[in-house]
Amino acid sequence: MGHTLEMSTGDMRAVIRLLTAVERTPDQERRLGLTRERCARADARFRDEGIELGVPVTQALEELLEGRPTADMEPGYTYAFQALVAGHFSDTYHLGYWRRPSWFHTVDEEMTRHGVPADLAPAALLFGGPPVRIPHPGDATPWMGTFPASRAAELVAAYEAVLDRLDEEVRETAEVFLEPMRVEAEEWEATKKAGRTQDTVFFWLC
Repeated sequence: MGHTLEMSTGDMRAVIRLLTAVERTPDQERRLGLTRERCARADARFRDEGIELGVPVTQALEELLEGRPTADMEPGYTYAFQALVAGHFSDTYHLGYWRRPSWFHTVDEEMTRHGVPADLAPAALLFGGPPVRIPHPGDATPWMGTFPASRAAELVAAYEAVLDRLDEEVRETAEVFLEPMRVEAEEWEATKKAGRTQDTVFFWLC
C-alpha cells in the first residue's frame, strides 16, 4: 500500500490569519465552517478504518484555534492543519503513490551530490513541516511541507541542470516534480502581475 503525494498552491498568510484571529470576518467564519466539515469527514473515515487517534481531528482543530494543544505528539493536528489549508488553496495536483517515503532522502543525496541546493531537493520540500508550530505527528503519517512559489523557477533550473546525470530512478522522481513546478513558475509570474497572493506551494504526503 502506497502513500499519496499531492500539492496545491495558495496564500498561507490567510491560513495563519484564520488560526490567530481574535474576531473572524464573515468569510473566515464561512471557511472555518467548511474546515470543520472536512475534519468531521476525516474522523468518520478513521472510524470506518478502525483507526483511533489520541486527539480526533475535529478536537485538534479547535485546540489549534484556541492555541492550546493538549498533546505534544499526535497526527490529528496535522490533519486539522491540512483541512485549514484545503479551504484556502487550489485544487490538489496528484503526484503519484509512493511505497517508501524514505526514497526521497535517497533522491536528495544524489541530487545534492550533483549540485542541487539542499533546500530545493525533494525531501526538503516534503518533510519540512507546516510554517507554524503545531504538535509533531510522531512516527505515523502524514507529512507536509511548504515551498515559496517565487522560487519555482529556481527549482526548475536546478533540476534541469542535473537531469541527464542522474540515475534513471532518481531522474524519474525529479521529473515528477518538474512538470508541476514549471507550471507554478509560470503561474507565479501571472500572480505577481495580477496582484494576487497565492505565494506558497503546499505538499501533502499521507
